[in-house]
Amino acid sequence: MENSNGTMVQAKTWILTKHFDGFPKDSNFELRLEQLPEPKDGEVLLEALFLSVDPYMRPFSRVRMTEEEVMIGTQVAKVIQSNNPAFPVGSHVVGRCGWRTHTVCDGTNLTPMPDWPQDVSMSLALGAIGMPGLTALYGIEEVLGLQAGETLLVNAAAGAVGSVVGQIAKMKGCKVVGSAGSDAKVAFLKELGFDEAFNYKTVGSLEQALKKASPDGYDCYFENVGGPFSSVAMQQMKNFGRIAVCGGISLYNDTTPQTGPYPHLAMIFKQLKMEGFMQSRWEHKHPESLKRLMAWMKEGKLQCREHVTEGFENMPAAFMGMLHGENIGKAIVKV
Repeated sequence: MENSNGTMVQAKTWILTKHFDGFPKDSNFELRLEQLPEPKDGEVLLEALFLSVDPYMRPFSRVRMTEEEVMIGTQVAKVIQSNNPAFPVGSHVVGRCGWRTHTVCDGTNLTPMPDWPQDVSMSLALGAIGMPGLTALYGIEEVLGLQAGETLLVNAAAGAVGSVVGQIAKMKGCKVVGSAGSDAKVAFLKELGFDEAFNYKTVGSLEQALKKASPDGYDCYFENVGGPFSSVAMQQMKNFGRIAVCGGISLYNDTTPQTGPYPHLAMIFKQLKMEGFMQSRWEHKHPESLKRLMAWMKEGKLQCREHVTEGFENMPAAFMGMLHGENIGKAIVKV
């Protein structure tokens, strides 16, 4: 398509050339140019400003994608041409457009950002005031039903979701214990007001670390990791404990599935409740929930740390870095 000065608009896109086998590699991705058509009636042309890299992309790529497709993902974009009155030129949207710099689409997968405050980076619509923030909020309120005075355990606690989980739990008057994979991350958790935080890579005994952090055990467990961590954590739950299963990042890159120990005996004896969830279940609450998250941030109750990578060409590196745990807070790519 031609833009206002008569040149063709080309989109840069990242293609998944081959499904991931084990940990993602550079060879799984290819940067390709795509000539875009003129936006038809009802369509808009978008230019990406910020793109998200998230753990879910690794398992979802296997079930939601075929090879040779543009990588899945969400972005904050600016409308630069519009034949759709709902999305005027110059306005901003959150869109599920995948890993691409420019997109022509009809607006079905777009969420407008009309009341976004001037002094707040729009990238937060991909993080604490977006999908990860919603995930944290619903896991705590809808799945766990966390009550004041309870003790919550969260792992991958310095990540996009975990860091919001801990802060919301503190607002609710809970004791919060966080596990993360570096001393810098542990320091960050302390900064956020976590009561206890430890580096699971250096504690020696995870069981001892969990016991020391909360000798009485845990009412609630917000699960982001899975694998051996969860087997140990399960034993530290109180009777009638609740577990929200949000993620299992320790499993995503396995070529052969991990096996046991299995949770059944602990679940029976402690009468535990364990529920998997995705934020999309409460889509009807999103507008109200996003307002709450924004208000907490404006009041200084919710800190939103980001790990920003510059340049669309660095999307795969940012994605792999995030899966390696290089980020503190939300991993973002700025175009």
